[in-house]
Amino acid sequence: MIPVMKPWLGAEEAEAAAAAVASGWVAQGPRVAEFERAFAEFIGVPHAIAVSSCTTALHLCLIGAGVGPGDEVIVPSLSFIATANVVHHAGATPVCADVDAVTLNLTPESVRAVTTERTKAVIVVDQGGIPADLDAFASLGLAVVEDAACGAGSTYRGRPVGAGAALAAYSFHPRKLLTTGEGGMVTVQDEQTAVRLRRLREHAMSVSAADRHSSSQPVLEEYLEVAYNYRMTDIQAAIGLIQLRKLPEMVARRRELAARYQDAFSGLAGVTTAADPAYGTTNFQSFWVSWPDLDQEHVLKLLAGHGVSARRGIMASHLEPAYRGRSFAPLPVTERLTRHSVILPLFHQMTTAEQDTVIAAVRDAHGD
Repeated sequence: MIPVMKPWLGAEEAEAAAAAVASGWVAQGPRVAEFERAFAEFIGVPHAIAVSSCTTALHLCLIGAGVGPGDEVIVPSLSFIATANVVHHAGATPVCADVDAVTLNLTPESVRAVTTERTKAVIVVDQGGIPADLDAFASLGLAVVEDAACGAGSTYRGRPVGAGAALAAYSFHPRKLLTTGEGGMVTVQDEQTAVRLRRLREHAMSVSAADRHSSSQPVLEEYLEVAYNYRMTDIQAAIGLIQLRKLPEMVARRRELAARYQDAFSGLAGVTTAADPAYGTTNFQSFWVSWPDLDQEHVLKLLAGHGVSARRGIMASHLEPAYRGRSFAPLPVTERLTRHSVILPLFHQMTTAEQDTVIAAVRDAHGD
């Protein structure tokens, strides 16, 4: 089967991980600190905090935004379920808003429609790597958290995605371009917030484990508040440093493949695909295709018959069992997109022959 995604990992990453193991420092340590510095420089922000996943990164972002019990946080339902779940982790209530049919992202209008006096923040997702129009949310009077889980390598108004966000969260899951196996990153503009979030990811210790172990004198740490174990390991960070250097090449290759898909499907009636917005560029972390009467189950089975592993369209969290029975505003665009779209294979090592197989299968499914 042609996979929907395949990480681009090789000898360099294996050697870097082995060197971390050989060093004897495998928990959070010097390689994590190096990865944080390199990632902050790449994005163009003053602070980056490596963590265990994008879910934990988003949780810390909400804490940094001051979200707590009694608050509401607006999220897109059309997103991986973690976007809504982290609102619960922060003790608040997720409120779902609809998305734009072209970018699959929230709009200020959709957020205003569900804003109440309890609304504290909005999580703006760069869905599938397509950057959200972050500046458009500045006038809403809400704390804005950017869920850039899929966004590393995308650009917004000429800068890396997340560069202008007060708080942003990234994922390094294998479905993303840059992977550390599991892992994530928080980027922060404010120094005091960064100091607190850096503490919170490590049990709120007054002195980090790395600093204690590297000290020549005994260090007695304190635990300043109830906190979490959200740490990344040095083995993961060693891999991440190699992946970060390869990221521009990954983006360039995926954009070539995406352009070929777009050209191949441009003449099919009613078909829309992932594409760049007017204000930025996407890394094409996911390449989705949709048409009005697309029968998802039929298309996925037909593609599988051609040897193509595809996925259903981006999930709608409010339709999942975890959120059934709760009251949400109507989300017609979200429900149409999640039911009438599929995600196609797209990965760095994809060959022309493999992509031709996918294109032929989609044409067959469309009835062309």
